[in-house]
Amino acid sequence: MKALALLSGGLDSTLAVKLILNQGIDVVAINFTSPFCLCGKGGCGATEVAKKFNIPLKIVKKDENYLKIIKKPKHGYGKNMNPCIDCRIYTLKKAKKYAKKIGASFIFTGEVLDERPMSQHIRALKIIEKEAGLEGKILRPLSAKLLSETEVEKKGWINREKLLDIRGRSREKQIKLAKKWKINDYPCPSGGCLLTYKEFADKVRDLFKHKKRIKTKDILILKVGRHFRFDKNKIIVGRNENENKQLLKLKDASDYYFEVLDYNGPITLLQGPKTKKAIEKAAALTVRYSDSKEKKALVNYGKEKLDRNLLISPINAQEIDKLRIS
Repeated sequence: MKALALLSGGLDSTLAVKLILNQGIDVVAINFTSPFCLCGKGGCGATEVAKKFNIPLKIVKKDENYLKIIKKPKHGYGKNMNPCIDCRIYTLKKAKKYAKKIGASFIFTGEVLDERPMSQHIRALKIIEKEAGLEGKILRPLSAKLLSETEVEKKGWINREKLLDIRGRSREKQIKLAKKWKINDYPCPSGGCLLTYKEFADKVRDLFKHKKRIKTKDILILKVGRHFRFDKNKIIVGRNENENKQLLKLKDASDYYFEVLDYNGPITLLQGPKTKKAIEKAAALTVRYSDSKEKKALVNYGKEKLDRNLLISPINAQEIDKLRIS
C-alpha cells in the first residue's frame, strides 16, 4: 500500500511520516514551496527529511493562481494576511490529483488539532476536507484518536491504536517523540509563514493596492531591503551587499537603480513613473543610507546602466517615516 504525505519539513509532518512508515506502508511525499516561507532554504528541510527516511519527494511550486487566493481568500485572513484555510484547500486539491496519478491509497498530513487557531480547529478541518473533495479521507496521525475515523482506518489499512492523540499548541509531546526516534534536525520545528507577520503583511497589502497583475518576483522582492511608497512609486533600498545583489537580480527592465558615487552604500530601485520628484526621492533615500556625511552627494542612476547623475541632500528622518510602508 502507498500513502501520500504532505511534507512541510517541519517537526509535525516529519513525525507523521515516521508514524505511517512504522505501520509498514510505503510513503511518497509532496512538498509545496512558497515565497512566503520563513525558512532560509527552499522546501524548509523537506528534502533532508525525505532522504533520512528514504522516501520519494515531489516538490511543487505554488503558482500565480495561489497569489490570487491571497488577494481575495474565500474564508478570509488570520491575524494578518494569512489565508490559512484557503491555502490548505489549494494544496490538498493539488495533492489529491498527484495521489491519483501515483496510485496512493490515501493522503495524510502533520496537522495537529487546535495547534493553529485559524485552520486546525475541528470546524476548519471539516471545511477544508469538504472543499478539497476529501471528506473523511485525510488521515492526521498525530491527532487521529481525537478525530472521527477516516476511511483508511475503517478499512483496516491503518491500526488506529498506533496513532496519537496530540492536541493544542504545545510541542512537548512532539519533541519527546523526536528524541525517542532520534530525529534531531528539524529546521522548522513550528513552521512559519511571512504572511502572519504584520510588517510583511503591510508590504503585501501595499503591493495589492498599487499593482493589478502580481508575479512571484513581486513577492520575492518584498523580502529584500527597506520599502517606501511615494504616490505611485515604490522605492526599495538595500540594507547590505547581499541585498544589493538581490535587488539587481530582481530588478525589472523598466526600473531605475541608484548608487552613491565615491561612498559605500545601498543599491536603490525605483519602480513606477520616473517623474522628477520620484527620482529625487529615490536619490535622497540612497544618500541617507550611504556612508556619505556630506550635505550633498552625487548619485548615479539609470535603467540599464548608471549613465545619469544627481547632486542631492539626504532625506530627513521625518520624511522617511512618512514614506515607509508600515
